[in-house]
Amino acid sequence: MIRVAGGIAVSGVDCGSHVSSEAEAAGQAQANGYRFGRFRADDPRDGRSRAGRPWVLGWGPNRLRSFSPLRVGYLEAAVWVAYYQRQWARFLALSVLVVRTAFGMDWIRTVHGAWLVLRANQLWAPPPPRSDPAGARRCMRRFYALLRLTHGEPANPARAAELEVEWWRVHRIHQRGENGDTRPLVDALSQLYAYTFGIDAAALRPAAEYRARAMDLVDQWVTEGRRMDSPLLPPMRAALVRSYAALLAAVHR
Repeated sequence: MIRVAGGIAVSGVDCGSHVSSEAEAAGQAQANGYRFGRFRADDPRDGRSRAGRPWVLGWGPNRLRSFSPLRVGYLEAAVWVAYYQRQWARFLALSVLVVRTAFGMDWIRTVHGAWLVLRANQLWAPPPPRSDPAGARRCMRRFYALLRLTHGEPANPARAAELEVEWWRVHRIHQRGENGDTRPLVDALSQLYAYTFGIDAAALRPAAEYRARAMDLVDQWVTEGRRMDSPLLPPMRAALVRSYAALLAAVHR
């Protein structure tokens, strides 16, 4: 199925599936005062949320905490497919949509950020020793610096980049069957989320667990020949959507 997302045709993305967890996450967000980008009447108007987190221009919640799990999950699933097929032009186009949708940066920073994500993945993609983890970290440090310029967080882009590439490393070990236990991967993801959003890692484990499940499914898809009609792709996309829904719910508690 081909659907047009943000003006770019996205192959293999069928947004007709119903995922109840997104509605649950949206309900949790509204209960915490995030109602379609507006303050509730009883919320403070000083440009910050009750939890002391920054608001953007006084018009609504920080876009880092205001996104559609369904849209971001489906777009990222398409990015993963492009990555494993080494379709770099497609990866870049889809990354622009993911960065814009998930992080809410302006278009100049969005395109710059998507390019940095592309370069980081290209540097990481070759198997060791040809991969360049240090180069990937440099690119991701610049990406998180753009995020900090836009939203005031994470506090230290270099640390966020270290945590980002660390979960890539843990996933590569897991992917190769060197460690069948998903707990190290869930731990690495939870630590990145906790640092980025400034909340307790334990609250973010459900999001990390769903994401780890999505990775296991895409790894199996790669092993079985990367067929676009594979029955593994729909549950992989659903797991990513549920991961983002759990993330959204956690950051609005």
